[in-house]
Amino acid sequence: MLEWVTMALYSLLLACVLTLGSPYWLWRMARGGAGRSLAARLGRVPRELRAAVAGRQVVWVHTVSVGEVLAAVRLVAELERVLGDGWRIVVSTTTATGQALARQRFAGGKDAGAANGAGRVFYYPLDFAWAVRAYLRALKPRMLVLMESELWPRMLVECGRAGVPVAVVNARVSDRSFARGMRVRSVWGRLLRRVDLFLTQSEEDARRLVTMGANAGAVRAVGNLKYDAAEPKQSKIADLVREAAAGRPIVVVGSTSEGNSVPDGRTEDEEKPILRAWTQSSYGGGSALLVLAPRHPERFGYVETFVSAMPYCKASAWRAGEAMMSPVDLVLLDTIGDLAAAYGVADVAFVGGSLVTRGGHNPLEPARFGVPVVMGPSYENFRDIVAKMRAAGGIRIVQDDADLERALTELLADPEAAKAMGERGRRVFEQQQGATGRAVEALFELVGADDRAAAIATPEAAR
Repeated sequence: MLEWVTMALYSLLLACVLTLGSPYWLWRMARGGAGRSLAARLGRVPRELRAAVAGRQVVWVHTVSVGEVLAAVRLVAELERVLGDGWRIVVSTTTATGQALARQRFAGGKDAGAANGAGRVFYYPLDFAWAVRAYLRALKPRMLVLMESELWPRMLVECGRAGVPVAVVNARVSDRSFARGMRVRSVWGRLLRRVDLFLTQSEEDARRLVTMGANAGAVRAVGNLKYDAAEPKQSKIADLVREAAAGRPIVVVGSTSEGNSVPDGRTEDEEKPILRAWTQSSYGGGSALLVLAPRHPERFGYVETFVSAMPYCKASAWRAGEAMMSPVDLVLLDTIGDLAAAYGVADVAFVGGSLVTRGGHNPLEPARFGVPVVMGPSYENFRDIVAKMRAAGGIRIVQDDADLERALTELLADPEAAKAMGERGRRVFEQQQGATGRAVEALFELVGADDRAAAIATPEAAR
């Protein structure tokens, strides 16, 4: 009875929030190209998805956006390998950018002929009973796998009622989430105990989950799947970046974010201090090429206004077949799915979301290529990774634009020292691999597929 009342109040609150915020959400969906997904998110299961799962046992993997999609690529491939032909792995996303990338990355495999991956890639339903139940009835999943930290109460309740085990893979608990979770521990703990298995990025994440109320026996630290991220696909854009550089050093600034309030009350987007640092450095006048990649596509046009005074070009223009301008000092990377490959041609990389208090993004993306990595002081989302890289001397943390200018100048002026720093970062990346194999083994046990456990003995699991 208590659960029924709680979920009824939750559904009412969710409906009120969506109703009051509908103009904003409709605007976001229209800008993000997700308007056509509304019916699917309200419980109309796509015909292609029904066809993709017909006659198969299903594992449902949910990835929120781009970062989670990239972390899931290797996991999905390994699950497909060990589960075999009688199974279908379907992938949902929340954001339009995640949906676009998932359709690219999961187009092959068992669904190679299904409309470029559309057969198994779909939008996650809104957390209402009728929408969630529609997907559970259509898919009849043997297991729901949530990437990182996407917990929705109605989904967890309905999976419990339907007997569908739930696992959270690559789970992490940020400082902010931990503080909030502890304030509402009596409520949040009940939700955490509905999860059958947490596979965390670190021992600290595991400790925090148990402290917030998760069942200790359901929590295992297996490492960060992003150490095992699949090799980026070949990118024509990366080749064109190298061509545009014409032998000059390349600095790739990835995943920059909108700003926070600064001490005098203004709001400054992250690109502004980065561009100040770049123009003040001895390489900002054309001696090197800067590649700037905003995190969110809806900001591409806005960020373009910051760089329009410089000789620049847009990656989207190259993709559309336009001739390359020459010479250029800056490339605006306004395409999806090309950042990882762009890191691969960089001489120095700056990882964004860190000069503003956004918690940072994954420094392993450039480190895997032996590229020296620079980040700002906000890296709470990747504290464990950054700590390992700092201990190895494979990353440089800067405090502001003046500090960033010094770091870029010094690294570009001393290629040998920069290369050595990059190699130290690469070794951290290589030493930490293996989380995917450990996660697949644990998921295989949870889904209870059959007795083919020996199939999981991958090189990754053996590390």
